[in-house]
Amino acid sequence: MTDLLPQAYLLGLIALLGVAAIVVGRQILRVRRDELALARLGGNDKAADGPRDASTLYELASVQLRKRLYTEAQGNLKLALKLADAEKVPAEARALMENALGFTLAAQNNYSAAVRHYRAALRAKADYPVALNNLAFALEKQSKADEARSLYEKVLQLEATNKTARKRLVILERRSGREAGEKGKAS
Repeated sequence: MTDLLPQAYLLGLIALLGVAAIVVGRQILRVRRDELALARLGGNDKAADGPRDASTLYELASVQLRKRLYTEAQGNLKLALKLADAEKVPAEARALMENALGFTLAAQNNYSAAVRHYRAALRAKADYPVALNNLAFALEKQSKADEARSLYEKVLQLEATNKTARKRLVILERRSGREAGEKGKAS
């Protein structure tokens, strides 16, 4: 019985190392894929100013967002939106671009500009739960909890299983309950 303990410990360590190797390997492959996409799309090369369309710029900006290159992504998304007007892209594609630009701005703590782009995304596609969640979060950051709450509720009407909206609503309820308790104590 006591001889099995070191073997079990060793097998557990081997299993743990195997899982860690898989996780690290997947991460390395993901980073490598993003690097190849950046190279292919011309994200690292300023001289590659060849003809681009809105979808290519959006794809490049998406890779840049994953790599947290927010300033570069912002420039590409603005250019993609200009080209989208000329190319007359579908409203859904425009909504994706506006939402991504809003996300880029929010990541740089520019919530007022982010709100404008999230609203533009919702004008392009009214029932877009991701843009609604993002808009609600940006409004939360601007201390507009009531507007945020109503938007999270709208998200849950569209997608009853939306974990983000559910989680943020709970946080808002806790915060409003705490604030009400503090106001009661101050009176």
